[in-house]
Amino acid sequence: MAPTKKDAKEEKEAKLTPQQSADLIMDYLRKQNRPYSATDVSTNLKNRVSKAVAAKLLKDMHERKEIEGRAAGKQLVYHVIQDDADEADLEKLQEMDVETSRLKSATLELKAEEKDLRQTLRQEGAQVPLPELRVAVDTLRQEEAELSARLATLKHGEIKPISIKDREQINFEHRKWSRTAAARKKIRKELWAEIESHLGKEKAAETKEMLGLEF
Repeated sequence: MAPTKKDAKEEKEAKLTPQQSADLIMDYLRKQNRPYSATDVSTNLKNRVSKAVAAKLLKDMHERKEIEGRAAGKQLVYHVIQDDADEADLEKLQEMDVETSRLKSATLELKAEEKDLRQTLRQEGAQVPLPELRVAVDTLRQEEAELSARLATLKHGEIKPISIKDREQINFEHRKWSRTAAARKKIRKELWAEIESHLGKEKAAETKEMLGLEF
């Protein structure tokens, strides 16, 4: 009886030996050059190595000092052994990922604050106390400057990316949040136009000069 397509597929995807699985995992870690958990390794290898097998092999390889391992939250992650320079770059990249996430959250919070301020202006008009307005504007300007500076650091820092893939991801995040910063500048101008409509041009000009605004 001739082999069926199913038989051919099963033969092609024959179960790997422990050594073949270990070699496959090591090759993957070398190519990616960044930390992965057993679950990530198994998933990214399309389950050619099961999660349980990957966890055991990674643990064994770590104990034999063939790879590095460390705790990351509630799970263990593994990566190829780095020299001192590469290890520093890897840690810097992880720090940048954390900082990017923090900047995302901070930007969303600032956007919500701006929305609340605009709503307050619509409701109260010229009744907003000038001291409160000064504090709100100064705070937003300071936070915007800090956000722009941190994004610029992520874009133009002296940290050498671990891989092309990581560099492209960082550049993508920078472009995305730079656009967000630009949008916030636009919102700030619209917000001032709202204030101007309530105060009148002459009073708004005096207030603008008093606050030291330059837009």
